Amino acid sequence: MGFDKSKTDESAAASESKSPVTGHEGVHHDPAGERLSRKMSESSIYATDEDEDVEEDERKIQLGPQYTLKEQLEKDKDDESLRRWKEQLLGSVDFNSVGETRDPEVKIVSLAIRSPGRPDIVLQIPEAGNPKGLWFTLKEGSRYSLKFTFVVSNNIVSGLRYTNAVWKTGVKVDSTKEMIGTFSPQPEPYTHEMLEETTPSGIFARGSYSARSKFLDDDNKCYLEINYTFDIRKDWAST
Repeated sequence: MGFDKSKTDESAAASESKSPVTGHEGVHHDPAGERLSRKMSESSIYATDEDEDVEEDERKIQLGPQYTLKEQLEKDKDDESLRRWKEQLLGSVDFNSVGETRDPEVKIVSLAIRSPGRPDIVLQIPEAGNPKGLWFTLKEGSRYSLKFTFVVSNNIVSGLRYTNAVWKTGVKVDSTKEMIGTFSPQPEPYTHEMLEETTPSGIFARGSYSARSKFLDDDNKCYLEINYTFDIRKDWAST
């Protein structure tokens, strides 16, 4: 979830937006994490439906067969550079604990919203993926970022990514994608913090929103889907 600001023509019937709680994204390859750039319009927060086409294309992708960790280590073992890359990725893996499981498992352990000068807003992850009532409140014009921890088990998870779509009064106003990366199984949790964003401000930005967040991999396997509501107000919610 995230917001950033960009100036747009207020007379436009719809504007493209890009961000982590709301907006359409432009792809930017970052060798450290392939983060996706995102911006949010403050004056006109209506987005196009291009992201729906992207999601449809993703569902059509046909990937090759999966292998267990042991099979992956043995595969292409004559390729020296590939072998070293696999050993580096799998160096800390206890093969006795992962067994012969082909499907990776990712458990999202915690989610938190961080804002400078304020305590973290720790979000309780509902078992059914649908928090009851208002999940959190953001202050307009505030800087914040989303931080989460997750545990990978059984097998390597490839291309783990975060997606988020936001609606206001039934109209999609924002969508976000963030590539997190590829991870080997280990008992210790991984931590990822998204780029800092700024919520939009003004009378048209305030109000209630509904949203859907997902954590998926290259196979489009969804490890967590959360459908929730949040508010943007003049100030933070009292604690």
